[in-house]
Amino acid sequence: MTTNVAPRPTRTAAPAPAPGRRFGLPTAAALVVGSVIGTGVFALPSALAGYGPISLVAFGLVTIGSIALALTFKALTGRTTSSGGPYVYARDAFGDFAGFLNAWSYWITAWAGNAAIAVAWVGYVEVFWNTGHTKGWSIVIALAGLWIPAVVNLAGLRSIAWFEILTTVVKFVPLLFIATIGLFFMKSGNFGSFNASGGSAVSAISASAAIALFSYLGIETASVAAGRVRDPERNVGRATVFGTLACAFVYILGTVAVFGTVGHTKLLGSSAPFTDSANAIFGGEWAGKTVAVAAIVSGIGALVGWTLIVAEMPQAAARDDLFPKRFERESRAGVPAFGIIVSTALASLLVIVSYTSFDKVFTTIVLLSVLTSVIPYLFSAAAQLSWLARRRRIDVPHFARDVVISGLALVFSFWTLAGSGYQAVYYGTFCVFLAVPAYVWLRHGRAPDQSTVPVPATGVIR
Repeated sequence: MTTNVAPRPTRTAAPAPAPGRRFGLPTAAALVVGSVIGTGVFALPSALAGYGPISLVAFGLVTIGSIALALTFKALTGRTTSSGGPYVYARDAFGDFAGFLNAWSYWITAWAGNAAIAVAWVGYVEVFWNTGHTKGWSIVIALAGLWIPAVVNLAGLRSIAWFEILTTVVKFVPLLFIATIGLFFMKSGNFGSFNASGGSAVSAISASAAIALFSYLGIETASVAAGRVRDPERNVGRATVFGTLACAFVYILGTVAVFGTVGHTKLLGSSAPFTDSANAIFGGEWAGKTVAVAAIVSGIGALVGWTLIVAEMPQAAARDDLFPKRFERESRAGVPAFGIIVSTALASLLVIVSYTSFDKVFTTIVLLSVLTSVIPYLFSAAAQLSWLARRRRIDVPHFARDVVISGLALVFSFWTLAGSGYQAVYYGTFCVFLAVPAYVWLRHGRAPDQSTVPVPATGVIR
């Protein structure tokens, strides 16, 4: 449908990747699944155990909201196929500052999320090494988990493609196995009290939902890297929806299986809950160690994908002079090397600070990254509603469907803020508001002729 206002022009056009450096549908889907299923899901049952099985209700609600978000990203990708995802959508719909705020928030989400994945990854590495959980060695392991993926990314996109497909297969099979076979070994006594939080059911659901949302962060990764995908109008949306549905299936069944096969008290203190579940199902330790190997591979695969994504968003903003220009430059391997190195360094710093400052390291970092991720999700849903409102001709059934889906995604994003907790809100808000002086500094350094103005529409927006 035609609209009155076209998307804002990008001042510095993104160079098209060479054909051999573009992702096809399998790699795009693997990027989504690989980014969503990291080590977070392998540590999630322990983080949710404090709330009890009521957290499964939250997980179901989060799944519905995440699917709504996936469908919203699918629709948004049909309107613009540039790399940057939520940044591009917000800037096109609401202007430069909205775009910058999204890029800034998502960038924090990505490198803070990498820190959380690395912390969860440590728990499974320590099934084999540093079994006494010495803090100094835990930090060393986490830093290795951050910098190995950085090296893979710096080697170029060909390395990323085969690595993502391989690690996605390796991680998905054992999760699917536990999620199905484990259901036959559950015992009702393992679940514990339905609401173990000690608070109201509403507060328990809200709090556990904020943690559960972390397990779905990454459904937008194909849209963030849309400029590197072949036939993005078709492949990005399909990869986003299919990847989200596949993850939802193994997430819910897998968490139920762990809750039912591992005693509640043991689960509360577990750093490798899927390993404990496999050991409970089969006896001995061989099955648990097999799952631990899969979790280790899964974590590296997720970090490889997220290390690419953490640099894609600021690169897209840098092309529009809304991030420092150094983030725009690519190495000879065709990757934004500066963004990869800086973001990995920040994630490394967060890991060191968290291990030395917080008792619940994984949960603390998770809630921080979830809070900053909600801002891009809110703006993306709002951008879709804005575009729908500007349609001149309306197909009522399709219009109503799109409004309901994007409205649900908007409400869902607001709801997840409620359970983040005071500490996460404090640190997250502080990080987000740092965007204001950063934006002022970037605007001050911009030449007068670089201001952006809307232009009449010349194209068609579906």
